[in-house]
Amino acid sequence: MMHNGRWETEAVRQLGIRVPIVGAPMGGGPSSPALVAAVSEAGGLGSLAGGYLSPDRLRADIAAVREATSKPFAVNLFCPTPAAPTSEEIEVVLGVLEPYRVELGLPPRPTASGPWAEDFDAQVAVLVEERVPVTSFTFGLLPAEAVAALHGAGSLLIGTATTVDEAVSVVSSGADLVCAQGSEAGAHRGTFLADAEQSLVGTLALVPQVCDAVDVPVLAAGGIMDGRGVAAVLGLGAGAAQLGTAFLRCPEAGTAAPHRRALAAATETSTALTTAVTGRMARGIENRLMRDLRDVAALPYPVMHTLTADLRRRAAERDDPELMSLWCGQGVRLATELPAAELVRRLTDDAAATISRLAKAAGR
Repeated sequence: MMHNGRWETEAVRQLGIRVPIVGAPMGGGPSSPALVAAVSEAGGLGSLAGGYLSPDRLRADIAAVREATSKPFAVNLFCPTPAAPTSEEIEVVLGVLEPYRVELGLPPRPTASGPWAEDFDAQVAVLVEERVPVTSFTFGLLPAEAVAALHGAGSLLIGTATTVDEAVSVVSSGADLVCAQGSEAGAHRGTFLADAEQSLVGTLALVPQVCDAVDVPVLAAGGIMDGRGVAAVLGLGAGAAQLGTAFLRCPEAGTAAPHRRALAAATETSTALTTAVTGRMARGIENRLMRDLRDVAALPYPVMHTLTADLRRRAAERDDPELMSLWCGQGVRLATELPAAELVRRLTDDAAATISRLAKAAGR
């Protein structure tokens, strides 16, 4: 795993990085180009969250990352999720959201007819044209044409899995690595085969089972916050650790001020899972929006996400943490405000120290 002070796992080698640390792609602002570049420059793999970005913004953010680092980085995309809500279904949800919109000074009943997500094919075209080193994907499998185009442009592919069956499907679809996302992870679940509730497998249980089932390198995600966690998942067979919540409070992150305050006050019992806010199961700090929408019949993702997006964005602008998304994982208490490069160094130093301590305990 380590040789003469160098980290040597197949994932580290394939990704062209120096240390087994991947910054998770965090949509909606936190994964700023500055954060992505800082993680990559420190020897890890920074990840740009591209799912919500228009093709033009995606191209601009890729350029911003490249301006700050020449090291490898990843761009994450959301696999297309077809949605065709009826106007009646949309009206019901807009009626539920109207009081919150009025409270935040937004138009009570916006026009809502789609499109519900960015143009996926256009996003892929940008990544191909820009020859992005690594493309990660979640919420399903990349279409075969996208796999061929991205591989043709020299991009390594990382697919997200929350179960062993999903991991096998991801590899069969052409992915070069698998990210095993444990149930402790913050924000959206990558589940795409079984029921989301049934697919809440913890990192400790998921990673070794995925490692045994696939013949490609595995990244471990979910609840990993410090060097002890990194060492633990490497011991489970992962080739690198993917961390998101650990980077949310870094100065380079684009995390909104009310979100930062909520993170600083949160503990391991502060988060909850919800499908009501975006239509897809996600983990975040429980707040008024999450509680109030609990019994609402949410429309599927990405429709519900789009219908609540400007409401949550306005809440952040108005410094109201109760009506925005406070996505984070269960390890939130361990987050720090260290600069990203310093955090990467601490993670790797502490992981090495943990592995050394365990080796000594084993008499080696």
